[in-house]
Amino acid sequence: MTKKKLIPVTQWNDHHSWPPAGGLRHLIFNEHKNGFHKVIKRVGKRVLIDESAFFKWVEEQNDEGSA
Repeated sequence: MTKKKLIPVTQWNDHHSWPPAGGLRHLIFNEHKNGFHKVIKRVGKRVLIDESAFFKWVEEQNDEGSA
């Protein structure tokens, strides 16, 4: 089994230039409207982004827009 890479929102931009932290927070705030709940994991007060789930979510958004 491959280990999932979970990245804290505050460190996302250390690994990826897009989206900026404010954009991530917007996605998280609207997680149940936009399906972003599939991407985040909560541990106490920390919000972590599942990196592979994020890129899968991006592809799903792209597929929906072209249908």
